[in-house]
Amino acid sequence: MVKLLGISGSLRKGSFNTALMRAAVASVPEGVTLEAATIHGIPLYDGDVETSEGLPEAVVKLKEQVMAADGVILFTPEYNNGIPGVFKNAIDWLSRPSSDISKVFGGRPFAICGASPGNYGTQLSQNAWLSVLHTLGADIWSGKRLMIPRAGSVFDADGKIIDEVIATRLAAFVKAFAASISAG
Repeated sequence: MVKLLGISGSLRKGSFNTALMRAAVASVPEGVTLEAATIHGIPLYDGDVETSEGLPEAVVKLKEQVMAADGVILFTPEYNNGIPGVFKNAIDWLSRPSSDISKVFGGRPFAICGASPGNYGTQLSQNAWLSVLHTLGADIWSGKRLMIPRAGSVFDADGKIIDEVIATRLAAFVKAFAASISAG
């Protein structure tokens, strides 16, 4: 059994990336689980808070979920041609204390995908994640790319995928990532 964790990088209730993550959860092949995680409740990183209070509860929970997973899929939005600040902030918290970086990220397979209302489907955000994940020592999976442009036409008002081609591509993406972990 391959245990995957999906993290949506959006706080918005109607997020295309959260909808994409929910669709991925529903499309896992046999022998694979995909748990959906959230960055809700993670405050802005403040080293003084870390020193005086330790890690916030939401950070501890997400960190434990990542460490329990065989692989992680980042469902990343793209804001102003880059990584959303709230998502990068969550990953920064997960890297604390620095002595835990290898336990959380070291050699753990990470895949990146995303949906955007624009024409490029989070291409620049996904590219920006590469240097962050490399720095943290993650095993960045590059077997497939999944960038979904014009996401407003891919999902219905309830966040369900209505584009069968995209649904098929998403299922293939998750299956290939899980298979790479099984083989690895």
